[in-house]
Amino acid sequence: MPSHVSQPPRIRSAEASDAEAVLAMMDEIMVWLVSRGRTAQWGTEPWSAQPARVDYLHGRIARGDLRVAVGADGGIIGALSLSQAPGAYVPPTDEPELFINFLATSRRAKGRNVGGALLDEARAEARRRGLALIRVDCFAGDDGRLKQWYASQGFEEVAPFTVPRAGAPDWPGMLFAMRLR
Repeated sequence: MPSHVSQPPRIRSAEASDAEAVLAMMDEIMVWLVSRGRTAQWGTEPWSAQPARVDYLHGRIARGDLRVAVGADGGIIGALSLSQAPGAYVPPTDEPELFINFLATSRRAKGRNVGGALLDEARAEARRRGLALIRVDCFAGDDGRLKQWYASQGFEEVAPFTVPRAGAPDWPGMLFAMRLR
């Protein structure tokens, strides 16, 4: 492959030893979001400083739900969590599904389609499990760019929802779905 073309990331199951690198990537994303005044999605505190987020990540790894995207240099540049159940705030569906509980990509990998590669992994996993439905929810506030991105990846809007938060503004979300053929 020519040196000016970046290789797609390698996707693999996350291991306990990956937690620190994934948290560092999330902290990097937080710095970027805060620097742009985009604090409504995840707040302002680094993920690594929030016990609930750290526990969430460790739980996803322990259950085998988390995949990581690894760049050519061996560094983690993305993460994806998959399960067959959405979060409690998402209405259930009447058929088996693969739910994307979490997807994030490093700002260092911007423009390298890491998110697209992680979604390819989600589609492949759904097929391995014999599932025809993939759903994902995302933050629907600010400028709506995250919603636009999921739509550009082939997901269709299902329904908006709101997650009430104690001591913080409600969190606006959008539920998306994709049918595999």
